[in-house]
Amino acid sequence: MSVSVRPAVRTAPLAGAAALALALLAPAQAAHAAPITGSLVLAGGAVAPTNSAVYGTFLTKAGGSGARIGVITAASDVPADDPHAGDPATCSNSVCNGTYYVDLLKNTYGAADAQWIPIDLDHIANNSSQSVINQINSMTGFFFGGGDQSRLVTTLLKSDNSDSPALAAIRARFTAGAAVMGTSAGTTIANGRDMVTGGESWDALRYGSYTTVSSSHPDDLTYRPAGGFNFFTSGLLDTHFAARGRQGRLTRLAADTAHTRAFGIDEDTALVVTNPGSANETDAVVGTNGVSVFDLRTATVGTHSGYWSIDDVKWSYLTGGDTYTPATWTASSTKPGYAPGGGSVGSRWSDVFSSPDSSTDHPYQMVTMARELVDAGRSTYQYGISYESGPTFEADLTKGTGYQAWRSGTAVSFTNLTTHLYVY
Repeated sequence: MSVSVRPAVRTAPLAGAAALALALLAPAQAAHAAPITGSLVLAGGAVAPTNSAVYGTFLTKAGGSGARIGVITAASDVPADDPHAGDPATCSNSVCNGTYYVDLLKNTYGAADAQWIPIDLDHIANNSSQSVINQINSMTGFFFGGGDQSRLVTTLLKSDNSDSPALAAIRARFTAGAAVMGTSAGTTIANGRDMVTGGESWDALRYGSYTTVSSSHPDDLTYRPAGGFNFFTSGLLDTHFAARGRQGRLTRLAADTAHTRAFGIDEDTALVVTNPGSANETDAVVGTNGVSVFDLRTATVGTHSGYWSIDDVKWSYLTGGDTYTPATWTASSTKPGYAPGGGSVGSRWSDVFSSPDSSTDHPYQMVTMARELVDAGRSTYQYGISYESGPTFEADLTKGTGYQAWRSGTAVSFTNLTTHLYVY
């Protein structure tokens, strides 16, 4: 991989120990004016239509057989930009995606009603339409589809970052008890401040985070400081997480922007949030893969061989049925404790950030490396390196203070695996 030098002015806005210290002094997000009684179902993307653990949980939270769901697909392309718009089998745009989710929620999962909310880049003015607001006010749940979260910003937020009338109506329904589900971009938009907008892990570790997208460097880590819709306030969110090796980009963004906690949600998996934003918030994992939680409270940002590094990040990986309590920073599981007495790790791992530049696909590579360490009762340490060089980054995992693991069948979870990222 060739490496281009970034202009000197494109530096991370707030990095290192100062950012982490600031995070301890300021609240992670702005407080809500009223307690939220609705629930969130935040999916990491690529949710199989047969995944009843995710969709079924959403329908239950939205009222079960009486659920009325508003489907928002404004993150998708509009039909004019979809070369397959005329083919229902291959199309992917706001209208056909809306039709797909309406059918799925009504005819597969038994919602009493599901309706497309007609807001997209072709119908931005509908975000202040009284008929659309009346439609929103009749709903008990809202589903935000995937695509590009910037389209949701354009279609549902005003230029001053305040709510459009349609988003204000959705927020009021959410506060009053409606459930909100997102997948991929529809989950990312739930972020508060510093919403991630793009980037790859190696580029994030090498060059830092930026608030503007560079056409010359499309893999740069970019983010929107004003954030998304501020539905989820317990930490940063990222999606398609372990499959695309986004551990590096999320850790770097959290460190650069003074967040001490971040959540990475895997594909076909969701984080179910009850009592969101309150001292009683509980986050539960449903689905086929897992949710990573990164605790940066004791992390130290520095340099190693002249490049950015971070030490002492605590990584928890939770699978179906596990829970996390933000108020106490603790993970818990009903699975049996898992502490094998034998076994050792193998050789160093490669492509730990599942690089899109690799000729061999390595999804879930860092999770698989962590799983090897968890299974190795005689080993306390394992490491791997990035596919990219110039420089090559290393990820070290250590069973340190507070480490614990659980297992049930093939499902393995762990908490407080100490993680270090630096140049190899």
